Amino acid sequence: MNKTLLQKGFKRMAVFLVCCFTGPLIIHQAFKNQGHPFYFVVLVLGLGLLFVALFYGFLGIKTIVNALLGERRKRNL
Repeated sequence: MNKTLLQKGFKRMAVFLVCCFTGPLIIHQAFKNQGHPFYFVVLVLGLGLLFVALFYGFLGIKTIVNALLGERRKRNL
């Protein structure tokens, strides 16, 4: 088990959790204020946070699995 890689995975999962909760909150606020001039800016910011959450969630799980099970070896054919 690689402890430094495991810590890196948990940090990525922490970023995932923060983005996972703030993204939908910002999108909800954007839809509540559709007449505001910054509507599209806030909506794009919320969608960006959702994509960051998906990316960091996948990357965090992959890093944690690699830390627990070891790196995957490539087979030479």
